[in-house]
Amino acid sequence: MNKLFRIFLLAFLSLPMAACMVPSAKQAKTSVPATATSTPVASLSLPDTPSVLAEAPQTAEKPEPEPPSQAPQTNTAKKNKHIVRVLLADNQKSAHIKHSGRVYIYTQDLSKKYKISSEGTISVSVRKTGQVQVGSLLAEQPVILEPDNDTLFTWDNNLYAGKIFIVPANYTFLIVEHADLENYLYGVLPYEMSYSWPLEALKAQAVAARTYTMKTIENVKNKYFDLYSDVRSQMYKGGGKQYDSVRKAVDGTRSQVLTYNGKLFYTYYHGNCGGGTDDVRSWTPTATSIPPLSGASCSYDSHSKSHSWSMDISAAKVMEYSKKVGLNGTLKSVKVAAKTRTGRATQLTIQTTKGRKNVSCPKFRLATGLRSCKITHTSMKAQKVHFEGKGYGHGIGMCQDGANGMAKAGKTYEQILKNYYPSAKITPLK
Repeated sequence: MNKLFRIFLLAFLSLPMAACMVPSAKQAKTSVPATATSTPVASLSLPDTPSVLAEAPQTAEKPEPEPPSQAPQTNTAKKNKHIVRVLLADNQKSAHIKHSGRVYIYTQDLSKKYKISSEGTISVSVRKTGQVQVGSLLAEQPVILEPDNDTLFTWDNNLYAGKIFIVPANYTFLIVEHADLENYLYGVLPYEMSYSWPLEALKAQAVAARTYTMKTIENVKNKYFDLYSDVRSQMYKGGGKQYDSVRKAVDGTRSQVLTYNGKLFYTYYHGNCGGGTDDVRSWTPTATSIPPLSGASCSYDSHSKSHSWSMDISAAKVMEYSKKVGLNGTLKSVKVAAKTRTGRATQLTIQTTKGRKNVSCPKFRLATGLRSCKITHTSMKAQKVHFEGKGYGHGIGMCQDGANGMAKAGKTYEQILKNYYPSAKITPLK
């Protein structure tokens, strides 16, 4: 009797112990924080960082992936040349970044990690201590917002598909996207060339933009980003919004770049060359001239309104620039002092009542808004300087209007690139 009682008692006591050792499915699910306001879970790990392009789970039974287990490199581009770090904004003190789905939020050293499971808005601000506040996460180091699967970020009315880095900087912060190269190009092409243009022109633009991007990354000096998202590099408004024509152009030239003697070079391009491009030294005298940037003929850009133009620039604006280069007085005239074989001015002479000074035409153009340095006539007109000329932009490399015209005439993107970058070769990106 005592033996049977002892067996029964041991069996009875073992039941609650077994139940405590196996948590229910409901308990396991709620142990992971769902929002950025939840308690950080430092023990979560994942062997591989979730891919933005990975296929989304098809069934609810699949376990949700966890935040990354390995801290990403700050200079990702040096580790993987196919990642482009784009500065979206600097000197920011606050921002609101929307996301369409699940997002992982973590510090660069992974000391703090969160996951947001549904769409919403992430508030970012800078504290008096210089730390950045991302949701409820406070940090002195970069904070990464990583989208899962098909999640997109919306910031400043643009859509982004890459990781967003919030980088503290002198009581402000930078917003930097780490974008896949090809996805980056989706967000460049429609803002550097009209997406409605012929496919072959868009393909030529894709190869030129890809080459320019990778050449820039080769010589990047900034610790946190490779390119600006404006005309200082290339116009970029995110790869989240995609046009069919742009996608076909990028995908149809995937990994293709231009090289000369086996090396990448800066594949400059501009709006309209006014009948011919020029040697790179006409724009930057200290640049090294190579055959692909030595100038090319162009007979396909005359259809554009930018081919020939006239415009007035106020005398006040000209004198504002003149004073910066040490010339005072009242403006009397602006004339071409030196020009290239194609007629593009390299030097201008500004005459005032206090003297005269030769200035760089490219610098004058950027300061005053002059459409091109291919000037055919100047004259004084009341309190304005009247200019007539041809083309739009610096006139180096590919003429975009010319590429459009060549494509409409049945030329391929290879023929377009060969014309504007003579002696360059189309090669696969290494």
